[in-house]
Amino acid sequence: MFVAIILILVAVGTVAFHFWSPWWFTELASNWGSMDTTMVITMWVTGVVFIGVILFTAYCVLRFRYQPDRRADYEPENKKLEVWLTALTTVGVVVLLAPGLIVWNNFVSVPEDAAKIEVVGAQWDWKYRYPGADGLLGTSNTRNISDDNPFGLNPDDVNGKDDILVSSDDLHMPVGQSVNVLLRSNDVLHDFYVPQFRAKMDMVPGLVTFFWLTPTRTGTFDILCAELCGSGHYAMRSKVVVEEEAAFNAWLAEQETFAQQQARVKAQEGSSLALNAVGTELVRNVVAQ
Repeated sequence: MFVAIILILVAVGTVAFHFWSPWWFTELASNWGSMDTTMVITMWVTGVVFIGVILFTAYCVLRFRYQPDRRADYEPENKKLEVWLTALTTVGVVVLLAPGLIVWNNFVSVPEDAAKIEVVGAQWDWKYRYPGADGLLGTSNTRNISDDNPFGLNPDDVNGKDDILVSSDDLHMPVGQSVNVLLRSNDVLHDFYVPQFRAKMDMVPGLVTFFWLTPTRTGTFDILCAELCGSGHYAMRSKVVVEEEAAFNAWLAEQETFAQQQARVKAQEGSSLALNAVGTELVRNVVAQ
């Protein structure tokens, strides 16, 4: 009797704790509210099963407790019970899996009108690339990565000349515009995660992974790395700024393109060579005197 009461109290306490101290999702800022719905369905199914198992166990403990004049019954098979258990388990598994499969299919089925944004992860920071006026992103390769070309873009690809590079600023997105987020890593496994977007995806070296979303409200949200990527993992953070289209376009116009970056690098190299030449000439004059 004592054990049965304890089990019943566990079931009642679990339900009471859920309603008295509920856990909450972060605020939703994208079109992926279906992920919240999927989670709620999962909690209902697993919660009902958990309570049912606990109460059934309490019933069995109470109903079949020891009595001096009772003998155990041997019943190795019960086809009716097996059919019911199989059918109910099948229904439960379908209810658990079907919503997730539907959401996943939508998650990777990118709309044709979605704008492209590339996110590059490296220990331990984020970089972002936007297509230029041609709407196309140039090709890239990790072999091209250097201090002068941190994105590893192909300097001979004309489609990459007008690509807009963002290394030290936040990620910006226009509200209401579908965005195809392309993800790649320059070194180890990372994971791009914005809790309010309900969107996260692993970033695998050598591959380009992706997902899409439509920001539904303006604001500034945290970008986190959700994959342990080394000693600086905790500090691999950034911000995503969702703003009106006019503000987004104004910000984008202020950013540097790949062609501008390469021209700036060459100008700096030319200045360095000129200074070195002047210095060399001064040294020669001093030596000659």
